[in-house]
Amino acid sequence: MENDPARLERARAQWRWRGHERPPFAQVPAEGQVSVWDFPRPPALVRETREIVIHWGETLVARTHGAWAVRETAHPPTFYLPLVDVNRTLLRAAGGGSFCEWKGPAHYWDLVEGSRRLEHVAWSYPQPLAGAEALADCIAFYAHPFACTVGGAPVTPQPGGFYGGWVTPDVAGPFKGDPGSSAW
Repeated sequence: MENDPARLERARAQWRWRGHERPPFAQVPAEGQVSVWDFPRPPALVRETREIVIHWGETLVARTHGAWAVRETAHPPTFYLPLVDVNRTLLRAAGGGSFCEWKGPAHYWDLVEGSRRLEHVAWSYPQPLAGAEALADCIAFYAHPFACTVGGAPVTPQPGGFYGGWVTPDVAGPFKGDPGSSAW
């Protein structure tokens, strides 16, 4: 897909919701919240200055004040942490990959510490598409196997298994991955 501009445009054109209007089923954000239905497509890359911390049991995986929050319609933010703020001794290339019509080809990562192993729990875009260049030296983690916080608030994983967004108290949904969301 990455070498075929027409196919890339068709993939991008499939999305009905692009942050221009909220669908009737969108939750009304409470005070201090933002609606994920106001996030755009293509996604916005926003510098996140709140501290992000990821623990795997007692092991510190990452701590940063310099992540990128990728805000895409219908998704809670996905946080891309600078590799310099990640315990890279834990990372092992997992093989395989996927392709995002907005960010490009993804590479997957396992975490390994002694006899402990978590497979395919992180991904990166070392050669991102135009508009996502800031992610080249970053990595994102699924929240479900970790204890993650953003600004001290605990994170809930985005529903649906495949998606990597982090649900925090400051976002209102519903979110892609919820039951019935496959057509969003």
